Amino acid sequence: MPKTESHPVTLGFRAPDFSLPGPTGQEVALADFADRPALLVAFISNRCPFVLLLREAFATFANEYAEKGLAVIAINSNDPVAHPEEALERLGIEAQEQGYRFPYLKDASQEVAKAYQAACTPDLFLFDGERRLVYHGQFDDARPGNGRSVTGADLRAAADAVLRGNPPLAHQVPSIGCNIKWAENNAPASISAAA
Repeated sequence: MPKTESHPVTLGFRAPDFSLPGPTGQEVALADFADRPALLVAFISNRCPFVLLLREAFATFANEYAEKGLAVIAINSNDPVAHPEEALERLGIEAQEQGYRFPYLKDASQEVAKAYQAACTPDLFLFDGERRLVYHGQFDDARPGNGRSVTGADLRAAADAVLRGNPPLAHQVPSIGCNIKWAENNAPASISAAA
């Protein structure tokens, strides 16, 4: 299956602001979580095999770390015209089926994905209390078909570090997944809109 690696993004990058709708129609903004000591912005999908592999463990991680102070926001930026299973109304079904207790939002314009330089699903951006990027890497080393257990070890280590006030992890392995499904004529200049 085709694989896309997350783009290199410099640590310290400030989280771009956004306000996006969830499946109930309610808008959720980055500013809604200003009081949380850490924030994870995760670009995910309802169809990508890389996300399907880890979504149960990701829901468990998010629920566990919410109790430690981490806010989690998931964003779906895939083109819903070419891929109707990625439409706003499907996000609510996916969230309910997978036990997502965090906001799962639709970036229909794909402008938020561009602002974050997101490239794949999953693409994970972990920010500190000042909303500076401290981790942009993989959930763990499990991939479809490689037989490794889905543990979330890499993201857990990064979240533990930021919540303790420790420096960012020195070693960060890029995330790998399906490319974001850009709408025709909407892909960033350096990115292909290939399916």
